[in-house]
Amino acid sequence: MNKAETTENQGASRPTAAKAVARAMAVTACIALSACGGGSDSGFSFTPIVPAPPPPPAPPPAPPADGPMVRQTTAGKIEGVDDSAGTGTLFWKGVPFAKAPVGTLRWAPPADPESWQGVRAASQFGRSCAQGGRYFSPAPGDAPFGLGNREGFGKPVGDEDCLTLNIWRPAGDAAKLPVIVYIYGGSNISGYTADPGYDGAQLARRGDAVVVTINYRLGVLGWLDLPQLKTGNASNDSGNFALLDQMQALKFIQANIGAFGGDAGNVTVMGQSAGAVNTWGLVVSSASAGLLHKAVPLSGGISFATRATAQTYSKALLNAIAIAEGKATDTPSANAWVASQTDAQIAAYLRGLPADRLLTIVLANPQLGNAPAPIEDGAILPVNSRAEVDAGRFNKVPMLIGNTRDEGTLFANLFGTFTGQGLGFKPTDYERFGLQYNFNPDAPVTLTEADLINAPYLPVDKPLNGWKAASDFATNAIFLNGLPAQIDSVAKYLPTRTWYYRFDWSQQVAPFNTVYGATHGLDTAFMFHNFGTSIFSFSFGEANRPGREALSDAMVGSLSAFARNGDPNHSGLGVTWPNWPRKIVLDASKTQLQNSAP
Repeated sequence: MNKAETTENQGASRPTAAKAVARAMAVTACIALSACGGGSDSGFSFTPIVPAPPPPPAPPPAPPADGPMVRQTTAGKIEGVDDSAGTGTLFWKGVPFAKAPVGTLRWAPPADPESWQGVRAASQFGRSCAQGGRYFSPAPGDAPFGLGNREGFGKPVGDEDCLTLNIWRPAGDAAKLPVIVYIYGGSNISGYTADPGYDGAQLARRGDAVVVTINYRLGVLGWLDLPQLKTGNASNDSGNFALLDQMQALKFIQANIGAFGGDAGNVTVMGQSAGAVNTWGLVVSSASAGLLHKAVPLSGGISFATRATAQTYSKALLNAIAIAEGKATDTPSANAWVASQTDAQIAAYLRGLPADRLLTIVLANPQLGNAPAPIEDGAILPVNSRAEVDAGRFNKVPMLIGNTRDEGTLFANLFGTFTGQGLGFKPTDYERFGLQYNFNPDAPVTLTEADLINAPYLPVDKPLNGWKAASDFATNAIFLNGLPAQIDSVAKYLPTRTWYYRFDWSQQVAPFNTVYGATHGLDTAFMFHNFGTSIFSFSFGEANRPGREALSDAMVGSLSAFARNGDPNHSGLGVTWPNWPRKIVLDASKTQLQNSAP
């Protein structure tokens, strides 16, 4: 090929080469984009692809699994404490069973608790209910039990936002355990579930039961039949707000106790003193049907207030408030001020008063000390509860009833009302609380009866008006008067399910064995097997440990057996417990059990 041909051929090849390059680029693009087609000058076409969207964000991490102490209730989840290494129990404290009874809910039936999200801690007791401080009241600020309790005497303590309960159960996962619900005493004007005497751990473990303690409104905040508060609904207007609190707690237990291993179909209600009176109220009230299946009222009977008595009290309270608040100067002007206000104005004014102010007014007027309770209103309680029981119109549940032999010694400051000899106790309540709290039953004793008892009641065994005689009179007048007839009425319908005990243990070191003896409330220490620091810890020393431990084991065994099957008999009792009208006497020496069935 000559040079000219070569040059011509090279020139002729340039377009072809350009096309080849273009074709190669198109192929490359086609391959890269995976979208080839024909019809262009190059012989190819391509459609750009839209980039794929970014992958969705990773899902949030799953919430941590509930811990082993979390339980679901109708209001939300709660997390308790595993104390299996300590007391052998699991517990949940401060569990709300109702809304705070404040604002428009003051002097209204309890409402279901507000629900919550997440898991609520249930490791501490809730607040004690608002009350005037006295011997069985909490310390200011709900500080732990101790000498500080007496700093609240005569002052408002506690809080209105208090409707909580506490649950103990034996460690493990056993289900369908019997449930024992405890209602504290305190004349229906004082008391609190954080009292160390009511700790449910030992009873739950030793009795193999779920134990529940409940707070309820007290004094004028729990029991008030005031016409200006009426709504037109008979049940709401009963004035028995505290009894309705107790029913609300029992409803909460019905709905939730299965989550804690309890049997909602086997609930025993036990109350002491005013708690026993309230237990009788639950037995009598048709409104509590199905909420309890057995009852254990200790040191209290059907001693209810009439509606007339309750309304007389409420009128006196309203007048006292009017005078204290500067609305009036005396009773006539207080009556005039009340008459000038509408019912709605009175209700709003009273609900607007801080609880502490209301209690301060009550504390300043001794005649207002004990609000009448419970109230036979005709709706929540029948107008004649005794007659209803006698006629068989009550919740027919097995009943275990008890008293202590020396109930009256705790009420020595009432002795003067029937002896004319003045107060029984020599120290003030403040001094006596400190003296007994600091007493060491295992140290040499220097106290004498004369340090505790006023001279007119000495010697203690003086006939007619000595300490023992005055105590026996108080025991009979306050606690035993009419009780046998009440038990007869129950036994008429439940002859094989009615039981009675008398608690006789009095093995304290002198002088407490004669000053108190088997006093009011002492049996609860044995029922709960609580012998640590408490109101009664001056009674428990090393010398009497063997006997009292044996007696407590027998009593816990009986309560547990009764809660299970309605019969308190068990192999560790030492004797057969007969049905009413016979009784068992629960007692022990310093070293051994001495129960008897006379």
